[in-house]
Amino acid sequence: MDVIQPIIMGVLNVTPDSFSDGGKFFDASSAIEQAKSMVDSGAGIIDIGGESTRPGAFAVSINDELNRVIPVIKALQGEINVPISIDTSKPEVMEQAVESGASIINDVNALRAEGAVEMAAKLKTHVCLMHMQGSPRTMQNNPNYDDVVDDIKRFFKERIKVCEAAGIELNSITLDPGFGFGKNLGHNIALLKNLSEFHEFGVTILAGLSRKSMIGSLLGDKNVDSRMIGSVTAALIAVENGADIIRVHDVSETNDAIKVWHQIKNFRE
Repeated sequence: MDVIQPIIMGVLNVTPDSFSDGGKFFDASSAIEQAKSMVDSGAGIIDIGGESTRPGAFAVSINDELNRVIPVIKALQGEINVPISIDTSKPEVMEQAVESGASIINDVNALRAEGAVEMAAKLKTHVCLMHMQGSPRTMQNNPNYDDVVDDIKRFFKERIKVCEAAGIELNSITLDPGFGFGKNLGHNIALLKNLSEFHEFGVTILAGLSRKSMIGSLLGDKNVDSRMIGSVTAALIAVENGADIIRVHDVSETNDAIKVWHQIKNFRE
């Protein structure tokens, strides 16, 4: 994926229980309208997910996930002019989503499920590999690292090796350190401050901080609906520290912030 400037990835959760927008876009018609609205507001990728990965979330069946995401992906063909990403860890969902029009696989499990890396190689799509310690049900139960940045670098090195061995080219990989996925506040801040270090792998870097608990904690335990300004601020810090793609819920506000940042950064008298 060739990234010239930060790209906004708009979050579209077709779920009843995601931590932020769960239930808002659960029916296909509202999901489709939300996707169009996010593109109009500046999203360069729409990331569609049918299974919540919030802390404590339970897994859903393959059929339930397919029934949530495939109608939306199909309906968006010809309606939006940006790539669609499928947010899934299941090879069966990856396959049907790509056949329906998705062109990016965004996997919080970094293609570690049985058959996932082989499926991604077969589909010849771009993949985003995210780091997660544990599983959504357990990941926030006392996360622990020797050095969070170095530990995640070792994880990415191993996953890239596995992907390349399966036939996935390096220029088809994006890395996401997984803010909030098995990390405490200190871990998250260390990752954000040192985000540029992940560019040593020579691939694009994605940062997803939008409305997460770290934002709430930094703002004095504000609830999810009160984290927009904090999320936009964190997105700008991520961009300044090397993020190529920003995964957000608040597309319009983030787009405005990045426009101002980009013009000031590149201003020439």
